[in-house]
Parts: sequence; C-alpha cells; structure tokens
Amino acid sequence: MIEFKPTKYSLMNVATGRVFEDAGWTLADKEYSGAPSLVRAIYDKKQLELRGEEYGIYTYADWLPVRRILKGSARTITYKSEKLAAELGMDSLYISFSGYWPEKGAYMRTCSFKETEAYSVCGRLPEGNDRVLVVASAGNTARAFAQVCSDNNIPLLLFVPQDNIGALWFEKPLNDCVKLICAPQGCDYFDAIALSQAACSDPYFMDEGGAKNVARRDGMSTTMLSATTTIGRIPDAYFQAVGSGTGAIAAWEANLRLIGDGRWGEHKMRLYPVQNIPFVPMYDAWKAGSRDLLPMDQEEARIKAGEIDAKVLSNRKPPYSIIGGLFDAIKDTKGDMEIANNSDICAQSELFLRTEGIDIHPAAAIALSGMMKALESGKIRRDEVVMLNITGGGEKRFKSEKSDIFYLKPDLVLKPDTDKEEVVTKDKSLFAK
Repeated sequence: MIEFKPTKYSLMNVATGRVFEDAGWTLADKEYSGAPSLVRAIYDKKQLELRGEEYGIYTYADWLPVRRILKGSARTITYKSEKLAAELGMDSLYISFSGYWPEKGAYMRTCSFKETEAYSVCGRLPEGNDRVLVVASAGNTARAFAQVCSDNNIPLLLFVPQDNIGALWFEKPLNDCVKLICAPQGCDYFDAIALSQAACSDPYFMDEGGAKNVARRDGMSTTMLSATTTIGRIPDAYFQAVGSGTGAIAAWEANLRLIGDGRWGEHKMRLYPVQNIPFVPMYDAWKAGSRDLLPMDQEEARIKAGEIDAKVLSNRKPPYSIIGGLFDAIKDTKGDMEIANNSDICAQSELFLRTEGIDIHPAAAIALSGMMKALESGKIRRDEVVMLNITGGGEKRFKSEKSDIFYLKPDLVLKPDTDKEEVVTKDKSLFAK
C-alpha cells in the first residue's frame, strides 16, 4: 500500500480573493453573489515535491485536492521532440503526451488526458461516499471516469449523447457500479448536460461539477507540471485543442503556482487554445474582444457541433466568460486563439505518426495544426520553448494489442426534455439493490 497523507489546501474565490475552507465538495463560494466566478485551490505546500513513478498521477499530489490515492493511475509524460521539431524548424518543442505509448513510459488505459481529471476528482471523494457521482460527457471524459470508478468501486452515472457512445470502449467489461444514460441520436453534449442536471436535482446524485470542480482542473494541470519539471523551466507557449477550455485554464493556474514555487521561472506562458471549424464559439468571441460568447441560434450551434470531426470539442456552454475562465486566462498570458478544420486533422495525424511514431486523437491533431499556424504567422518563434499538449494518443496501438474490446451500452435512453421527476426516478432505479 502506497503511503499518503491527505493534501492540505483552502479555496479562494477568484473574483474577490476570499479564502475559505472546503466543505468537502465545494464548487462555488456560497457567500458570493456577484458575477459567476471559479474557486481555486490554494495549497499549503508552496513548493512541489515530486513522488516516485509508482504514484502515477499522484506524483503531483502536493497540488491535487485529494483525500486518498486510487489504484491504476498513470501520468502524462513529456519529452523533447526531434523529428517533428526538425520538420517544423523548431529548436525546443516539448510534447506532453497523455495516452498509451509504453516505449515512452505512457500507460493511460483510456488513451486520454481525461484520466488526469478522473483520478483527481474521484480521489477528492471521501472513502465510503454513498452518493452517486454524475458526469456528463461528449465521450472521452465518460470513458476515463467509467474506468476509474469501475476499478475503484465508485458508483457512477454517465450521461453521453447516443451518437458518441463509440468512444465508450474498454479493455474488459466494467463493474456494475457504472451506469450509462444516453440522449437519443441527433442530440449533443449540451443535451447530455441537461439530463445530468435533472438527475442532480435529487440529493441522491452528486454533480461532478465540470470546470467548477477544483479537482478536475488541478488534475488536468498535471500535464503542465509534467512539462515544466521535465524541461526545467516554465514553457514560453502552450497549445491545446479545446471544447470547454478547462485544460488551458488548468495550465494557467499551474503556471501561477509554479511562479510561486520560485524554482521554474517568473513568466507566464502564452496560451493558444485551438478550436475545430466550424464549431468555434470561443474563437469567435475572443476575436471579437468579447468576454461573453456571441449570440448563436441553438439549432445552428447543434448543426455546427455535429460537423466537426473532433467530437470531444463540442461544448456549447464552456467556462469561457466566467471570472477565472478561459477569457481571463488568455488575456492574462497575452495569448491568442487558433482554429483548424477537419482536413487538418487527417494531415496532422499522419504528420505526427510519421515523425513521432504514434497515432493521436483528432483533438490532438487540431492542437498540432494550431501550433503550425501560429508558427507560420510569427506568433511563436522557432527558438522558443513550446509545449504541445497531445491530449490523447496510442488508441490504435492499445486496441491492436488487445484480444477484444468491450463497448459500454446504454442502460436507458432519455429525451432531453424528459420531466425532471421521471429522470430522477428512472435513474435511481438503476442503482436499486
């Protein structure tokens, strides 16, 4: 058994700076009534002390709001690119890879950086928690939470659009503690969120919280911690494909903690989140200089979200405008946003496979394309230290090494406008013993 003492931390309202204690699953400052604001974890330990590889993601437990360590975790690995960097004429390109790539020491079984969220969020839950955790997802987040909860016997209720359940694959059947509700074909992530909110109207269910959950953001921030501790300094620029932008917010917050640590530099790396054309609501707002997302007909948004190949980037209600959200993160770091289209996914996936030697997810190819565009336009210099966040990869490799792959099937299919009480009743019945 790995030795571990719970991390000591407080919470801070980003809007006001008020510091207060975590009641256990605090997602917002209840004493605050102003414009929506994130809360941020403030860790007692100001200098990060790395633990051994056997700790997995909990290598970074000093800066994770966790009560316990769960089994089965793996961490993001960072390495200096040679062949891709040479082809692009870059001196210091560092790739942070979350996925399956044994030769590099990468062993994430769901092949996605969403595992960093799941192990941190579920580690925040107290042992013996008897409420059912609720997670809405476009696909890869659900896969990560399902794997972690199955391995650690944590009751979980997933809400995923039926069109996206192809993403719910696993190397073996899951524990019966994991249940899946789908919004019907033609629905999207926004509809899955609506159903999850209906379920969480009953205290039997526990809203995971998305970007508002400090454990989700700080779990994702471990990609930045991996990069900085490997490089020996804070990078100059950061690229990641975004649907919600939570990963980029997390990188910004990690950057601030690293400055406070005092050993990694005093600068803020420029954030360059990338969206998949034609679904680019945050890009459009950013380029318009607007904190608020621009008005968009919901049906139009649904259609555009359906047209992108990187389906995990289809969040219609991202934490862009909220205080401490993506708008603030990009502005504070003097960054910018980029866009890439579906054809870029194919081209850059092939480029990465040819130069680096592993398959990557469509969203990761979007990030690579955005970086290449920023390089071409002069937003980043070829001699700068650049972090490319490859948020998922090695899936084809992983599946090829397994004799069989198990796909999770829906326990229920519910329309987004289903009556709230009916949603609660049907969802509860899935966990009846």
